[in-house]
Amino acid sequence: MLNSWFLSGLAILFVITLLWIVSLIVKNSSIIDIFWGPFFVLIVWVSFSVSQFHPGLRQWIVLTTVSLWGLRLGGYVFWRNHGKGEDFRYAAWRQQYGRTWVWRSFFQVFLLQGVLAWIISWPLVYIVSSPTPAGLTFLDGAGVLAWIIGFCFEAGGDYQLAKFRADSGNKGKILQSGFWKYTRHPNYFGDSFQWWGWYVMALGTGGWWTVFSPAMMTFLLIKISGVALLERTLAEKKPGYREYMEKTSAFFPWFPKS
Repeated sequence: MLNSWFLSGLAILFVITLLWIVSLIVKNSSIIDIFWGPFFVLIVWVSFSVSQFHPGLRQWIVLTTVSLWGLRLGGYVFWRNHGKGEDFRYAAWRQQYGRTWVWRSFFQVFLLQGVLAWIISWPLVYIVSSPTPAGLTFLDGAGVLAWIIGFCFEAGGDYQLAKFRADSGNKGKILQSGFWKYTRHPNYFGDSFQWWGWYVMALGTGGWWTVFSPAMMTFLLIKISGVALLERTLAEKKPGYREYMEKTSAFFPWFPKS
């Protein structure tokens, strides 16, 4: 298991270094966002490839669900950001730090995200590296169910938002139907719920101590890179968004207030 963590960490370091070099060439640090999901796909497959036992159904379930989640997310971010230039956060840092951004971007953006992905992936690595229990358990079923619910919220929320924005008649309006009727951020909630699903599966293999992983992911999504970051901008610039905030749950799905 330690061997899996070490080798997957080296793989991530190699990939983020390549991405950093590409970002310097194209002058766009936001390409890293496309690879957040695929980082985890790389980690679990590297860990799986060096495991010393015959994989069971649990390992294949994790490999499949992580691949579906990571590749869909990466593809969606690529489609959403294609042709739009560098993200405003990275553009602001580039202007703020000037020439030093060349090296700062490696540590502040690329290495940071690579290390976070490597740490958060530990329950996944634990599952694909653990030969016991041999058969599926109740926790595996509960974890898969949680993952399915989370995936529906994340992928469904992204699809509904993309379809809403594609209609020119909705310009300036706020999506308040479908998943967006019950939470202002169904994609972030779904992302978090999938990680709790994987953690429940890790519980069945003895990985109870990896609870820091879904906790970190949930914290990041709510307080750092997700809900908090978006809402500061939307509340100020989007007409009607404050009213939407007053009646709709921020993260956990719930019935809207009248």
